[in-house]
Amino acid sequence: MNKSILTKREKEVFSLLIQNKTTREIAEKLKISEKTVRNHISNAMQKLGVKGRAQAVVELIRLGEITL
Repeated sequence: MNKSILTKREKEVFSLLIQNKTTREIAEKLKISEKTVRNHISNAMQKLGVKGRAQAVVELIRLGEITL
C-alpha cells in the first residue's frame, strides 16, 4: 500500500482548505488553535517542497493525496 506523505491531520487541514475555509474556520472545526493549523500547513508544504498553499494543493492533487 502506498504510504501517505502527509499525516491524517495535515490531510484534514488541506481538505478544509480546498473547501475555501479560513485558518480560523479550520481551527474551529478541528478544535485546534489557528497556530496549529498554520503549523500543519507549513509542515505539509515543507514535506512537498513547495512555497505556497496553492502550490501545495496542486501537488497534493497530483499525488492523489486529496481530491477536489
